[in-house]
Amino acid sequence: MSDDTVSRRGFLKAAGAATVVATSTAGCTDSGGGGDGGGDELVYSRGDHPQNYDPQQTTSGEVSKVTNQIFDTLIQFKPGTSGELTSGLADDWTLDGTTATLTLREDATFHSGADLTATDVKATIRRFIDDEYDYYLGSDRSGYASITFGDWVDSVEATGDYEVTIDLTQQYAPFLRNLAIFAAAILSRDQIESLGADAQPELGTDPVGTGPFEFDQLDNETQRVRLTAFDDYWGGAPSVSAVIFKTTGSNQTRAQGLINGDAHITDNLDAQSIQKVSSADSASVRQKNGINVGYMAFNHDRKPAFRDPLVKRAISMAINRDEIVDSIYQGFAASANQPLPPDVLGHNDDIDSYPYDPQQAESMLADAGVTDLSFELATFSNPRGYNPNPIQTATQVKSDLAEIGVDVEINRFSQFSAYLEYTYDGRHDACLSGWYTDNADPDNFMYVLLHPGTDIDDVPADQNYIAWEDKNNVSNVSAWVDTDYMEFVDKGQRTYDDAARQQYYHQASQIAHDQAPWVYLDYADLIRGVNEAVVAESYTPTSVGGPFLDRVELA
Repeated sequence: MSDDTVSRRGFLKAAGAATVVATSTAGCTDSGGGGDGGGDELVYSRGDHPQNYDPQQTTSGEVSKVTNQIFDTLIQFKPGTSGELTSGLADDWTLDGTTATLTLREDATFHSGADLTATDVKATIRRFIDDEYDYYLGSDRSGYASITFGDWVDSVEATGDYEVTIDLTQQYAPFLRNLAIFAAAILSRDQIESLGADAQPELGTDPVGTGPFEFDQLDNETQRVRLTAFDDYWGGAPSVSAVIFKTTGSNQTRAQGLINGDAHITDNLDAQSIQKVSSADSASVRQKNGINVGYMAFNHDRKPAFRDPLVKRAISMAINRDEIVDSIYQGFAASANQPLPPDVLGHNDDIDSYPYDPQQAESMLADAGVTDLSFELATFSNPRGYNPNPIQTATQVKSDLAEIGVDVEINRFSQFSAYLEYTYDGRHDACLSGWYTDNADPDNFMYVLLHPGTDIDDVPADQNYIAWEDKNNVSNVSAWVDTDYMEFVDKGQRTYDDAARQQYYHQASQIAHDQAPWVYLDYADLIRGVNEAVVAESYTPTSVGGPFLDRVELA
């Protein structure tokens, strides 16, 4: 493979080995006779209930669990792998320099009965990024607009009924992988244009896709979403007749429901509920290496004290991360020391973690002239894979920092959507956060989470923060800037050579460690609880994409 050309065959061959080495876990599935389902209806239990299922309006993994059943992407992640690519709505593609050409399959239909064509792809992309399109989503679009298409797509054309040509603004190594991200799902042009310009946000309450399941019911009062099997799915009809997503906030209650058969799959369990499921006869735990990172982000724009690396290193050394991993996460995670998890291209094995040393930390704060530091720590409440017990984690951070004279006020959000709105607006001093990989590419961490999304020339060389309103990456909740870091990450985006990319990300990771824009907390395993009604061979754990619920069978 040359430096500037990637073919479908070559890319598929390299995809698994180049980006991730470990097998992982993620999605789950079930079907069977749960208390909420019946017959061959699969019940998936989770900890949060979003109310909008438009993949272009959200960054939430809870939304993607549902939308991945309703919609398809042009390229998909292969079930059971750690990021290997396979055909989706496109069955052939090339990336040659700055031009991507995709050939669509001709047997895909929307749930409305309309055939998928290249005009649907064009309308989908334009709705997300083109402010000259009458049906542009505008301010309601999510930050994935820039990640998937917005910063990279110069033009998109339907060059045939089943051919799409996309011209990029630059060589962009993650582009094919980004086409498999849930936010790049292909929508129906008919639905987009039938809603009208002002009604685009309504698509998420009645989504129409080409996926294995059709949207049936959104019940916000009982916090349930019901999907039914789409028998004309191009990939073959699902094994179950319906999927019900139900929400149970309590980990213990969710685990007990799984054991009782009220659910077939559950996720985001904490250590106690994992032990509960493991000891049950009617359920089991599936555990795999995850591709995620949990962290505490410092808001450099809002809190000037955080602009001093010495202060942030001191805080990192005052937090007992091993205690968090061992006692709160009970060994289902490893301590983190850099933005990239171990299973991703560019993870730097030569970086050492900051040691837990409160005495040294207190001395470092004194050297920095900081003796009365206090800050607010925003946190979500619902369990997430990279932080299965956020309140307990926040409490540990508060307790540890009190030992060195730093006062932390915990700001707890009961709704994850409210937490995201608060932190994406930059109203926090610091926040507990985390990230599951979208595409198993290092850019998905290094650019999306720590690059401001602006040109290096627009950042003052002597400044290590950016004004909140000047950054473009909404998922960068630290507003940290380092021009050397930006240069390495930008180079990593522009080359198609994996060996060169690895070196760029090694150097960027070292900078991110040394400058400490985050307290690096953990790399968590992906945990799923599975009821015995699920046929074992039909459930495919995966760390990227999914869950692949159309493959699940019930006994």
